[in-house]
Amino acid sequence: MTQYMERILQELQTTASLIRDENAEQLVNGILEAKKVFVAGAGRSGFMAKSFAMRMMHVGLDPYVVGETVTPNLEAGDIFIIGSGSGETKSLIAMAEKAKSIGAVVAAVTIVPASTIGKIADIVVEIPAQTKSGEDTGNKTIQPMGSLFEQSLLLFYDSVILRFMEKKGMDSGKMYGRHANLE
Repeated sequence: MTQYMERILQELQTTASLIRDENAEQLVNGILEAKKVFVAGAGRSGFMAKSFAMRMMHVGLDPYVVGETVTPNLEAGDIFIIGSGSGETKSLIAMAEKAKSIGAVVAAVTIVPASTIGKIADIVVEIPAQTKSGEDTGNKTIQPMGSLFEQSLLLFYDSVILRFMEKKGMDSGKMYGRHANLE
């Protein structure tokens, strides 16, 4: 059991080392400049997006998960962040096109920067993990399907939060004031 965990941690470390800081910094700046932040993803990538939205709320941002009942309309000046390993999920492509036509900044966090969503996006962050179909991206995994991407996506989103906090001079103590209290 522990040998699998150690291998997964090695894979995550390798993947993290291949992410370009300048692209990540563009995303952080896009969030800082946006009026509202919208996130989306399908399947497990969608769960990572929800986790990211929660942390953004904890640091005082105004984030929304696309598809939730309390999500307002997207407007020019907002940022729409899509986590999609393939960058080819049809529903996410349609959302990216709509967001772009409205005048929002579109950001893609993906394995495939040359994907349809990657080409639509203003900001592209590549997470060079193995694709679900097992295509060789130069970063093989022992894990099934998109697990390496989804885990890396969560760690990347948490890193974006840390960079945001650094730029705003925040510490995690302030975040507890915004933590849910009706649990």
